Amino acid sequence: MPSHVAFLANPVAGKGRHARVIPQLTQRLGSGGAVVDELVGVDADDSVRLANQAVRDGCDALVVMGGDGMVHLAVQELAGTDIPLGIVPTGTGNDVARSLGLPLREPLAAVDVVLAAKSRRIDLGHAASAYFVTVLAAGFDSLVNERANTMRWPKGQMRYNLATLAELRVFRPVHYTVELDGEAQQLDAMLVAVGNGPSYGGGLRMCEGAQIDDGYLDLVAIKPVSKIELIKVYPRLFKGTHVTHPAYLRHRVRRATIAASGVAAYADGERLGELPITVEVVPGSLSVFAPA
Repeated sequence: MPSHVAFLANPVAGKGRHARVIPQLTQRLGSGGAVVDELVGVDADDSVRLANQAVRDGCDALVVMGGDGMVHLAVQELAGTDIPLGIVPTGTGNDVARSLGLPLREPLAAVDVVLAAKSRRIDLGHAASAYFVTVLAAGFDSLVNERANTMRWPKGQMRYNLATLAELRVFRPVHYTVELDGEAQQLDAMLVAVGNGPSYGGGLRMCEGAQIDDGYLDLVAIKPVSKIELIKVYPRLFKGTHVTHPAYLRHRVRRATIAASGVAAYADGERLGELPITVEVVPGSLSVFAPA
């Protein structure tokens, strides 16, 4: 068990329903004999500042409570270091925790994973000067994210459901130029996604089969299909059974460049910028606490 733990919380993650247990969680962390610094960011910028300061102050581990966005900002500070990341998932998506096999609805059980002090090294994706753990989206899915970010109502997952329906009405397949480990090709697709892990969006297993410690990224594409067919296929994404659909393509790569007009890239739910974008795997670059 590390001797000096920084515990960084996003009190509004998951609509704030777990904020009241923060003292209980830090007490549990301290039960292993560690000195625990309780840090609560008032917004994303403040959380970045606190994470950076914790690393500068020499913490032995950084434990974050929140969703994939909180994990994403912590990863920017820890990538390439030996400081392990602990995750107490309390967000909406929690796809990083899902990929690691962490308890999703039991904050105290997630803290116990840290107390067990079993860590492993995983790969990260890197694009546009940012690291990511899960999936980089560049197509219909990223356009939905763009639209959802402009909506003030409703909150939570329903916002993305409505954004999906709204985007589907006007969406057309995108023409992409992709370069896969130096080999260029053209394709029309509904979306292109690059997975370090298998899922994003709260369990959509778009990159089914991707492993976070194999030294590769999985680039997948969905070739043009009708809107009705896309709606039919959508439920299969939660089980990963869409991989047998004839419109599904998969390539395992170490480096890829994706270009298309009018499409932005998102990774771990965070906007990285407009295409073109180059993404590459950084093997073994993050230490995380995870079940044995």
